Amino acid sequence: MPEPLKVAVADDHYLVREGLRQLLELGGEVEVVAGVGTAVELLAAVRRERVDVVVTDIRMPPTHHLEGIEAAHRIRSEHPDVGVVVLSAHADAAYALELFREGTAGLAYLLKDRVGDRAELLRAVRATAAGDSVIDPMVVEAMLHSPRRREASSLARLSDREREVLEQMAAGRSNTAIGEALFLSVSAVEKHISAIFTKLGLVDERASHRRVAAVLAYLSDR
Repeated sequence: MPEPLKVAVADDHYLVREGLRQLLELGGEVEVVAGVGTAVELLAAVRRERVDVVVTDIRMPPTHHLEGIEAAHRIRSEHPDVGVVVLSAHADAAYALELFREGTAGLAYLLKDRVGDRAELLRAVRATAAGDSVIDPMVVEAMLHSPRRREASSLARLSDREREVLEQMAAGRSNTAIGEALFLSVSAVEKHISAIFTKLGLVDERASHRRVAAVLAYLSDR
């Protein structure tokens, strides 16, 4: 069995921290090596411990604003091998866009409502540890039903079919599920996604990063 991933948990509520600890440590895949209540303590724990991933609340003392996101940016800058999963109570794409504004690698944005789904939480932990990215489908779903929309030059270059595929991607669907929804073969879906990446200028990043970046481009256009 491989060594467990070492995780630091940050939330200003003790019961939430302990709940996350117990949830993460079930099964032995994760070892929680630090539990803290502020962003300052979190940064110190990352510097002190050999941490693979951080799981942090988006709002913590002293201002209860965006301390978790600010800490995520610091951690990724100072410790690029450490993944960060940010937990939020808000299905607002603005927070996700702020988290991913300097890049998507090693970052995840999940809603707290979904933390009870241990498999989803572990998927985000594993993904960020590997340098990949995750954005909560519920955040995407909220934006898909937003009445606001404007046309951006990059997205305006997409064909109607490519926009349909991108909308399906933004809903968190796999290539197979997209094909089933749009009555396309998987190879056709892959060709459309490749065209989307090219038109959005996402040709130089890893596929997982490009997928999240394309979704973020879609969200920022809502």
